Amino acid sequence: MLNKKFPRLLPEPIVKSMRVADLIDTTFKAYNGGRLAEGCRLLTEKMLPKNGCVGMTLTGALTPAGLGRAAIVPLMKAGFVDWIVSTGANLYHDLHYGLGMALYAGSPFLNDVDLRHDGVIRIYDILFDYAVLLDTDAFVRQVIQGPEFQKTMGTDEFHCLLGRYVHEREKKLGIKETSVLSAAYQHGVPIFTSSPGDSSIGMNVAAMALRDSKLQFDVNRDVNQTAAIVYDAKSAGLASSVFILGGGSPKNFILQTEPQIQEVMGIEERGHDYFLQCTDARPDTGGLSGATPAEAVSWGKIDPDNLPDCVVCYTDSTIALPLITAYALSKHAPRPRKRLYERRDAMLEKLREQYLKRGTVEKIEHRTDLKKTARPRTGRSAGTASRKAR
Repeated sequence: MLNKKFPRLLPEPIVKSMRVADLIDTTFKAYNGGRLAEGCRLLTEKMLPKNGCVGMTLTGALTPAGLGRAAIVPLMKAGFVDWIVSTGANLYHDLHYGLGMALYAGSPFLNDVDLRHDGVIRIYDILFDYAVLLDTDAFVRQVIQGPEFQKTMGTDEFHCLLGRYVHEREKKLGIKETSVLSAAYQHGVPIFTSSPGDSSIGMNVAAMALRDSKLQFDVNRDVNQTAAIVYDAKSAGLASSVFILGGGSPKNFILQTEPQIQEVMGIEERGHDYFLQCTDARPDTGGLSGATPAEAVSWGKIDPDNLPDCVVCYTDSTIALPLITAYALSKHAPRPRKRLYERRDAMLEKLREQYLKRGTVEKIEHRTDLKKTARPRTGRSAGTASRKAR
């Protein structure tokens, strides 16, 4: 009976010439290795095809580890990531790379009192000179003195403007494809920060406010703009997918787009279509970081019809992201870049029109009827792929 429902667990021996994608497909069969393989196939077989819209979240110290240049920039360049929600810290440390500063692979077992005396900063096993912080801070303060920054703006606009300056610095230094902010500017990928004050970028913006800088972040615009991206994709018949690295505030910010559309604005929707998360957070502590896609269904964040295709891989993102990136680049052709940033005003206006047409300031009617035209289901991506591989 089992052989009729499940693929046999009999991986091929690993050989020295094996490609990353073949290694994942043939030997990642169980536990979180199995979930990682399912996530790879979900991305390449469901999230990327048919011009689906893919949003990515960044939490944890990914850019200090070099994963901006190694993985996130290649994914944006290939058209595999259409928009991003990131912690401000990841974007701040991304600046070091775009400004040509040096970070070093060190050790987590050094004496931190000695490091403090020597002016060395440690992020677990990553080391860099304290001057890296001071020079990056100075760059941010000098840039945001420009006249284009003297207004209230969404964080996507702020990051686009900042990315332009980073790109110019890259060109002067003779380096390229080192910075997420620079690449996002070049490829029209909007980047949002859910907590803009919670980073050294926000700290420098706050300090400049004491010098009468007019720069302020429009968090209302960010909430509505992210919802507009999702609504624009779904109303055009495209899938909306989330690729979550870690958890935290960016995870909620990207997922709350659906409750914003349904619960707050009163616009009929069913939730994001596909969900892929790499995390070390447990679900049983009640925190959002470890909350499962099944729980998200109850909030309207995930389409219940697609729950069998959602994948959570419990592993360090610094392990998962390089593998998923290599797999995706080898398995799926590059896509035309959506350049969503250039359509930000049009998307927001489209959402505004629907909200004013369907929404209300009174209590929204609770919709529990999820019936719709049935679609053929193939089950979890991994199951389908595994059966084909037999």
